[in-house]
This record gives sequence, C-alpha cells and structure tokens, in this order.
Amino acid sequence: MTGPAGAPGADDERVVGVGPWPGGRAAWPDDDRLDPELLEHGDRRNVADRYRYWTVEAVRADLDRSRAGVHVAVENWRHDLNIGSVVRTANAVNAAGVHVVGHRRWNRRGAMVTDRYLHVHHHEDAAALARWAGERELPVLGVDNVPGAVPLETHDLPERVVLLLGQEGTGLTEGALAACEAVLAIHQAGSTRSVNAGAAAAIALHAWVRRHVFGQRPA
Repeated sequence: MTGPAGAPGADDERVVGVGPWPGGRAAWPDDDRLDPELLEHGDRRNVADRYRYWTVEAVRADLDRSRAGVHVAVENWRHDLNIGSVVRTANAVNAAGVHVVGHRRWNRRGAMVTDRYLHVHHHEDAAALARWAGERELPVLGVDNVPGAVPLETHDLPERVVLLLGQEGTGLTEGALAACEAVLAIHQAGSTRSVNAGAAAAIALHAWVRRHVFGQRPA
C-alpha cells in the first residue's frame, strides 16, 4: 500500500535489513559471531538489530542465555498449517522450547525460519511429551475450551511450564487431555467454537509474559 502522492517514501519499497559492512573486507570486525557471507553481501533477515550479521548459531547461543521458562507444545495429527505461527510466537517470547506431538513433519512456512533460533523437539504422542516433562519437573497445562477447563485469564501460570495446544476444530485429543495437570480455557464470546492454534498460542504466551515478565498476577 502506498501513501499519498508526494509523501516521503510513498513509492519506495521498504528495505529490510542492512547492506554489506561499510568499508569492505579490510573493515570487517574481528568477531567470531559474525557471518562472512552476511558481512560481504548484507543481512536482509528479519532479526533484531543487535543480531545483524551474526551467524544463526551465534544468535541461538545468545538467546540460550536468556530463555524463558515456558515451553509450547502442539499436537500435529493433521499437518496443521498453524504450527508455523505457533513457532514464530514462541520465538517472540524466547521460549525454552517448542514441542511437536504426533507427526514429525510440519509446515514450516509460517515459522518464517524462526525455528532455526529455537530448540524444536518431537514426541510421538502426548504420553511421550508428559514423560519428557515429568523428568524435568515441568507441569503440562492444556489450552482448550473443554468442559471442566478453568479460565486462562484467572489462572496463576507457573514460570516453568509446558503449554499444550490442540488443533483447530478437534482441539486436544483424549490422550493429550490425560497428559495435562489442568486445562485452561480462553474466554470467547463469539459464534466460533475455537480459535486456531496460532492464535491460542499467542494469547496463552502473552498471559505468561504478563505474569512472569511484568509481574502481573491475575485477579
């Protein structure tokens, strides 16, 4: 979409990232974190400015120093296209890990390569996820609007936790529900029974951020 005629940048395509390092090879910094290819050709990736020219490995290692305590898990029995959005949202909060439950293959397009900066795990089923979490003393909390679920908005989320999401329409499977210590429901007042996993992940993770980044306890 372009702005009014004559407005600054009205007809210019927005440039993402930065060009080659100024001054050529002779001016390159002596820093093992930097990628020679990016220094030479520019860095057009959608990364925070502090990570410009860094290698993927260096970015991931730096993020590992400040990972959040929350993990996000999502069932993948129908190759849900929303899993990529879940992964991208997990990256936004620097989640400790993303867990794909069910089919190993998932559609990465929506992740916009953010999976490269995360620890992505695979579990054959929800029972395997529960065992993994139990070994690390991580509670598994489901996110679904099933009978008996408690409101996400009033639940005091633990700092170290696995949030388990189902798929749009079907929600969490019986096996997944059995793996959860509790199930949290997102408040809805419209006509649709559920929101997709990408939207649910964003809402649930934002609730975690409000509690553990900003210290806002639910009323």
